[in-house]
Amino acid sequence: MTQSRLDKLNASLHTSELDSVILNPGPTLTYLTGLRFHLMERPVVLFFAKDQVPAIVLPELELQKVASLPYKIQVFAYPENPSEWEAAFRKAAQALGLDGKRIGVEPRALRLLEFRYVKSAAPEADFPDASDVLAGLRLRKDQSEIAAMRKAVKIAQSALEATIPSIKIGMTEKELSSELVMQLLGHGSDSEMPFSPIVSSGPNSANPHASPTGRKLQAGDLLVIDWGAAWDGYISDLTRTFAVGEVDGEYRRIHQIVLDANAAGRAAAQPGVPCAEVDKAAREVIEKSGYGKYFTHRTGHGIGMEGHEEPYMRGDNMQILEPGMAFTVEPGIYLPGRNGVRIEDNVVITETGADVLSDMPRGIRVVG
Repeated sequence: MTQSRLDKLNASLHTSELDSVILNPGPTLTYLTGLRFHLMERPVVLFFAKDQVPAIVLPELELQKVASLPYKIQVFAYPENPSEWEAAFRKAAQALGLDGKRIGVEPRALRLLEFRYVKSAAPEADFPDASDVLAGLRLRKDQSEIAAMRKAVKIAQSALEATIPSIKIGMTEKELSSELVMQLLGHGSDSEMPFSPIVSSGPNSANPHASPTGRKLQAGDLLVIDWGAAWDGYISDLTRTFAVGEVDGEYRRIHQIVLDANAAGRAAAQPGVPCAEVDKAAREVIEKSGYGKYFTHRTGHGIGMEGHEEPYMRGDNMQILEPGMAFTVEPGIYLPGRNGVRIEDNVVITETGADVLSDMPRGIRVVG
C-alpha cells in the first residue's frame, strides 16, 4: 500500500508544475510512508522528487524507524551537534538534484525550522504551494481508511454513552471533559486524540469553539459536547447537545431546528453533488426558521487523518463530492450569552449515496 501511495504521488507530480515536494512530520508524511515522527527541535524532512528514490533527513536516534522499510529510501542522518545538520540537508538536496527546481511545500505544516535548512541546501529553488497536489492524494479514502474511521466513531460513541450517567448538575465543564477523556482512552482511542473535547454549557455553548471551564452545570442549560476518538491514526469528530434538567421551550425548539438541518445536510450528501449543496440544504432549514444569523460557520469539513481537511462544506465550494470523500455535517444555532446547539455526524460518500458512520441518538436527551 505504501509503495502504491508513493507511486500515486509520483504520477501527480508529473501532471503538476512541481519537480518535487518536501514533508515534515505530520499526516501526509505518515500517509505516504507509514513513518511516524513527532515535531521536535531536531528536524525531519522527507524529500520526494519525480522518478527518483525518495530521501529522508533525520537524526541518528531515529535510524531504527527506517531500518527495514518495504520500499527504497535514501537516508541522510545527522548527529546531535546542530552544526552538522546542514550538511545532511545539503547531501539530500544534491542527491535529488533539487537546487533550482520547484519544490512544493505544505504551508499549514512546514515549519520555518525545516524550511531554512532546505532553503540553505537548495538556495536557487522555488517553493510553491503543493496543497492541491498533496490534499488530492488523501481526499478519497479507501476501504481500510473508512474502516478505521468507522472504528473511531464506535469508540467515541461508546465513550460518551459511558460518560453520560456521570453528568450531574453542579459538576464543572472541566470535570466532565476529564471523565470523557478517560472513557475515550478506556474504550480504545489512540492516545493521540484528534482534539480535546469541547464541553460547553449555558452561555458557553453559544461559543462554537469554547474550551471547558470551571463553570458548573445548571438546570436549564443546554450542554454541547463535541468530541472524537482516533483509531490507527484516523479520527472521528462528533457533536451532541443535551438538556440539563428542564430547559426553556425556545431551546427545545432550536434543538429541533438544528436536528432537521442536520438531517437535511446528510440527505443532500450524494455523489456528483457540489459541497455547496450540503451547506445550502442545512442552512436553508435554519434560515427559514428565523435563526439564520445565529448559524455562524460552514456546515462541515473533511475528516480522515486530520480533524480538518478537504473537502469543506461551504456555500461557495463547488467541488464535486466523489466516492471515498469523508466529512462532517454539523449545523448549529448559537444565541450569544444564552445557549447554543450543534449536532454533528460523520459521512462518507459511496458509489450510490452516503454512509453515515455515526448513529448515536440525535434527539434532545435530558441529563443531570
